[in-house]
Amino acid sequence: MTKLLYITAHPHDDTQSFSMAAGKAFIETYKEVHPKDEVVHLDLYKENIPQIDTDVFSGWGKLQSGKGFEELSNEEKAKVGRLNELSDQFVTGDKFVFVTPLWNLSFPPVVKAYIDSIAVAGKTFKYTENGSVGLLTDKKVLHIQARGGIYSEGPAAAFEMGHRYLQVIMGFFGVPSVDGLFIEGHAAMPDKAEEIKQNGIARARDLAHTF
Repeated sequence: MTKLLYITAHPHDDTQSFSMAAGKAFIETYKEVHPKDEVVHLDLYKENIPQIDTDVFSGWGKLQSGKGFEELSNEEKAKVGRLNELSDQFVTGDKFVFVTPLWNLSFPPVVKAYIDSIAVAGKTFKYTENGSVGLLTDKKVLHIQARGGIYSEGPAAAFEMGHRYLQVIMGFFGVPSVDGLFIEGHAAMPDKAEEIKQNGIARARDLAHTF
């Protein structure tokens, strides 16, 4: 059975967010087209995603020195254990859909915290004598991103760092390619906002048939 992780990162729902509206259209259609696939929704604004802090570093250090998990402090156990859960869950997926807005030329900080939790040597990549090698070579990634301005082309394209970061980090993990579905220009052209939104929803539904 194919497993898809539907990873959303927006404090608003589909009634207020263009990216979430397109994401909802995609995942509803995907479930209809692929009824046998397992779909797991991770709302990053509701998930417990520990920051990599002093507790995490001290916990990792103890484990690397040969101490057992039971020897960690309660704080270290909670955070290190949760990070392990997130990375273990991620590598069991076959397909991944990230739904984010473009904020300050990137994505919400919770996305970076989540990626930090899955960037684990031995799980998503490994070190070799020739450098790092990605381990997720049989996975697929889609990024659905709403952008108030136009960033797919023109002078602003060089400033977009959210989708580019996902492309780079997923490439580091060995993922062959990262598809993108962008809904953009609604803030720059408010008179066309509804048209832009509906077009994005339609493209999301179409893409759900082939992803």
